[in-house]
Amino acid sequence: MAVWCDLHIQKTLRSAGRVFEFDVQLQASHPRIVLMGPSGIGKTMVLQAIAGLIQPDQGHVRIGQTTLFDSAQKINLPPQQRRVGYLFQNYALLPHLTALGNVGFGLRRGAWGFLSHAQKQEAMQWLERFGLGAMAHQYPHTLSGGQQQRLALARLAILRPQVLLLDEPFSALDPHLRQTMREEVGQLLQSLGIPLLMVSHDGQDREALNAQVVRLGQVGARTVRLE
Repeated sequence: MAVWCDLHIQKTLRSAGRVFEFDVQLQASHPRIVLMGPSGIGKTMVLQAIAGLIQPDQGHVRIGQTTLFDSAQKINLPPQQRRVGYLFQNYALLPHLTALGNVGFGLRRGAWGFLSHAQKQEAMQWLERFGLGAMAHQYPHTLSGGQQQRLALARLAILRPQVLLLDEPFSALDPHLRQTMREEVGQLLQSLGIPLLMVSHDGQDREALNAQVVRLGQVGARTVRLE
């Protein structure tokens, strides 16, 4: 497989007299990558930089043939133009919308846009695909943790992202559900034909998803990729 992820992220954070230096390079050809390393090392920053939630001080971020960020060329695409599926640790579901409304949210046009009949049908198809068809009119707080995660994945999948970013997606689930969700994520990746970049502390995630591990660590008070 050709290189699908090419990034160099340089970022300096200062807080309360402390300085955090981040300088990570990655060129990935393996379709599934798991970022591992100690807590607080900055693994989530890689996902945030790809998604456009933080702006590196210098460097570049390219996914496939698309340049999402390049400091030298002054390119910085807004998050909504990056076609990135980012599953947050807390799922970031919209509590005032039903399951159907959450899945279809990204299809709406404008803050007050409504879903067309065809869009509702498409959203319903994704709910059914994740076993949530019967819960289409329930609100997120009435769903279990596993159901909420399925709902969040369906909301990402309907937008056909070019890459899936997961931030410790299984850590809050019980062991049985954790394995079930690993299998569902694997099936989703295969179905959409897209790569994965995931933050995890669990070696079983790597094994279940047949992923390559990229480790981050600190060298000289700076977070870098460890060879």
